[in-house]
Amino acid sequence: MTARARADIAGLAAATSLLVVVARWAHGGGLRELDWSSAGRLTGLLSADLLLLQVFSLARIPLVERAFGQDRLARWHRWTGFASFHLLVLHIALISIGYAVPVHTNVIRQLWDLIVTYPGMLLAAAAAVLLTMVVVTSVRAARRRMSFESWHLLHLYAYLGIGLALPHQLWTGADFVSSPAARAYWWTLYLAAAGAVLVFRVGLPVVRNLRHRLQVEAVVPESPGVTSVYLRGRRLDRLPVRAGQFFLWRFLDGPGWSRANPYSLSAPPASGLLRITVKDLGDGSSRASRLRPGTRVLVEGPYGRFTGEDYRGGPVAMFACGVGVTPFLSLLGDLPYRPGEATLVYRARSSGDLAFRAELEWYAANRGVRILPMLGSRGSSWLPSQYAGRADIRALVPHINRHHVYICGPDDWSAAVRRDALAAGVPADRVHHESFAW
Repeated sequence: MTARARADIAGLAAATSLLVVVARWAHGGGLRELDWSSAGRLTGLLSADLLLLQVFSLARIPLVERAFGQDRLARWHRWTGFASFHLLVLHIALISIGYAVPVHTNVIRQLWDLIVTYPGMLLAAAAAVLLTMVVVTSVRAARRRMSFESWHLLHLYAYLGIGLALPHQLWTGADFVSSPAARAYWWTLYLAAAGAVLVFRVGLPVVRNLRHRLQVEAVVPESPGVTSVYLRGRRLDRLPVRAGQFFLWRFLDGPGWSRANPYSLSAPPASGLLRITVKDLGDGSSRASRLRPGTRVLVEGPYGRFTGEDYRGGPVAMFACGVGVTPFLSLLGDLPYRPGEATLVYRARSSGDLAFRAELEWYAANRGVRILPMLGSRGSSWLPSQYAGRADIRALVPHINRHHVYICGPDDWSAAVRRDALAAGVPADRVHHESFAW
């Protein structure tokens, strides 16, 4: 099944769930009544559905993850979360107004009465507080002020919030109490979301770590600030990874081990070894150079769709910036291009920053790969400043509109290369780029 087909299936499932929610609301008299309470029920139902879709989006479901990629799913997870929260606020306000208007009472007083007198509403109030905390700490200004560990721990309270919200839906929600079909639908959706998290976020990583038992074999410097880590494990030939994918890595070497970092394999599994290559960016990545042989390693993955899955041959152009060359070392050995059909544009500050020279020279000599080092400080474009006005993407890769284009590097640099590739006539479905996200 192609990535596009998987994306169509996943997108259809998400759209269908929202349509079912609206249809069940209308069938239960929502359109016939169409008052404050009716609108409140609809916003609550849509909020709950989007909240569960948010869970599904980052549950690491292989079909969904391979269809969209982690970077796109992370963006959708964020947007869906904020949309769900806004609908939740509307739900609380509309329901309170709907109950307050007929009895001519204060809306705040009515809300308090709902919380303390209706079954499950105290739990729902606690859920709203937890979800509000998660949303507030997910705003970028707040997120930048927190450590990853603190933010991640607070983010996990969203699962508790979802669980606490369920009882009031089942005990007091008109769309649940009056309809066995609605109850069956929502129970199925909640159980499927919980099952996806338990299976793909917990169960599968546990099984793979127990099966492969990874540990550090050797640590090798590649260039200034760039280190390769070789890892040994059991039955690595059974690890379902494609060239270009990444794992989330946790090195059990002391404090900070709980923070996972995304690194691509810089070589396919061979002779019982894996290799990742890490650049010291000051975000915990510096510990890679200090790892000792024998250090145990936990992994989650593989993730990502930066692979040759949709490549069926023909010319290919790869654009790497700095440590972004890492996934190309495995892609160059995986893609079925013919001699002379592959070009690697490798952006670095100086010749000393070029890593894996021997391997790249081997690909040039044995696979006919055209290697184009682009050295110098960053200019106004993705090219080094000395190339400004003298070269562009068409000059570097003639007939680039006929190529598959792969891009890996810092987000702003990659976005600039992508814009130039599209402007040069490369079809959007032939431009492959993915940010590390989780």
